Formats: sequence, structure tokens, C-alpha cells
Amino acid sequence: MVAHLGDFGLSKFIPEVFSTSHPHSSSVGVRGTIGYAPPEYGMGSNYSPEGDIYSYGILLLETFTGKRPTDGGFEDGYNLHNFVKMALPERVVGEIVDPLIALDGGMGEEDCLISIMRIGVACSMESPKERMNIADVIKELELIKRNLPAISRINAQRVSKRPRNY
Repeated sequence: MVAHLGDFGLSKFIPEVFSTSHPHSSSVGVRGTIGYAPPEYGMGSNYSPEGDIYSYGILLLETFTGKRPTDGGFEDGYNLHNFVKMALPERVVGEIVDPLIALDGGMGEEDCLISIMRIGVACSMESPKERMNIADVIKELELIKRNLPAISRINAQRVSKRPRNY
């Protein structure tokens, strides 16, 4: 499987000719992608690193929940950010995680998912000032990455000790 990502951060390079005030039928003048563009872009704010952080947070949440920010169930202020945020305090991540992500109930897996989803929520806060700083995002992800090999070894040992049903 090969992941491909496009459109994020590219809107900064769009010439002013394609601005929304120019009568042009291209969608290139739109600021960001619906569902991934931060709320402030809809209010005329300029592009910013905080806007890219918002998009990254939404992308993280989509990746681990399997839900798109434009899914029909997200309406009237209920969105992907709120969907995940409401699940975190109760630690019911297993109920919102994408079913394609195989969890074997191993030690630490749920904690890693919770940490990643907290990063996604912190990055996708409505106010740019409340969003997680990208340096802190990197530190948190590095910490999760360092813990993953240990978790994988422990889980592999647990799996290898299980009786096999033939």
C-alpha cells in the first residue's frame, strides 16, 4: 500500500489571478479543501502555519477513525473534531477507531491511539491560538514512535504464547 497526499499547503502558491474575486470557474481559488480548511479561512483570514496544523489534525483524525470530515453525520456544529473529542475522556477509542485498524488488545496499543487522537484534536481546535504547536506535535509523535517497538515486542510475545487452534 502506498499513501498519496495532495493539496495541503499548496494553496499558498496559487497566484492572485485565481482569487475568489476574479470571475473564474476554477476551484483553485477556494482556500483549502472543504472539511480540512480551518474555520478562519472561511472568515477571510490569510494562510498561516496554524491553518496547516488544523488540516494536519483533521487528517490524523480521519486516518485513525476512518471517517471523513465531510461525512453526512457531521452537521450543525457536530464534526470530526467533536466526535473524537467526546470519546477521549471516556477512553472509548476502541469504539471510534477505524475497524480496519487491527487491535489485538495488546498492551499500549490503545494508549498510543489515544495519544495520536489527542494530537489530532489539539491540532484541529477551532481557534488558531489554541492549536498545538508543530514542535510539540513532533515531540509527541517521536515519543509514541519510541514506545511502539516495545509495545510490538510485548504483543508479539503474547501472541506467540497463545495456544493455536488447528
